[in-house]
Amino acid sequence: MGATKIEFRMRMLIMTAITVLGFWAPWIEFWGIGRRETLWAWLAFGLGRAGAVPIAVAAPLVLLAGALMAAVGAVLRVWGAAWLGYATVHHKQMQGSAMLTDGPYRSMRNPLYLGGWCMMAAMSLLMPPTGALFAIPLLTLFYLRLILGEEKFLAGQLGEPYREYLRAVPRIFPRLRTLLTQIGDRPADRKPQWLHALITEINPIGVFVALAFFSWSYNNWLMIRAIIVSFGISIVVRALTPVAKEEAGTAE
Repeated sequence: MGATKIEFRMRMLIMTAITVLGFWAPWIEFWGIGRRETLWAWLAFGLGRAGAVPIAVAAPLVLLAGALMAAVGAVLRVWGAAWLGYATVHHKQMQGSAMLTDGPYRSMRNPLYLGGWCMMAAMSLLMPPTGALFAIPLLTLFYLRLILGEEKFLAGQLGEPYREYLRAVPRIFPRLRTLLTQIGDRPADRKPQWLHALITEINPIGVFVALAFFSWSYNNWLMIRAIIVSFGISIVVRALTPVAKEEAGTAE
């Protein structure tokens, strides 16, 4: 079942609430469910106790995996936003005036949602294990609802060309060799807005920086603060960025 218009309009607030609850994990103190430790430490000690790798190696290995996941998320978010455009990415309503089959949209239909999921997966390493167990499945379900809602909307707006696009391009996981035979209807002058995308997608970049550069201190609060700062900057940037009218394809 697809997301409602209200869910789509409030998607940023809902995703932020899920993230905050994942970090807070109030059920630990209130009901004694889980322990106040980080997922990355829990995984590292688990690998060490299982004898897979020494504990001294397990911790940086887990954090490196998190940094790589954050890097994938940041690349997908910036790449997708550059082609889709700021106005469409952050619009309060679904947009579907034209097809977009350039950039990452030739290989996958939802690079922004996949990038957002990778970003959350990386951040979940800083949550308590029960917080991550709450946040990741709930965010996955919410993303799927958003995707299904957009597909229904775009199929109604764009008709058979979009349905052909659905058959040719995977929903989530990219296909290395595209089955598209031609570029969809789009403005002839559409070009990726790389600088704009880099500025407006500061938050996923900040998550990558936190995991890649601050994790080696093993200071969980320092990494969380770096993410909070990047999130705050992204909110300010979005508030100051004018929303121009754009022709766009899929909305995420």
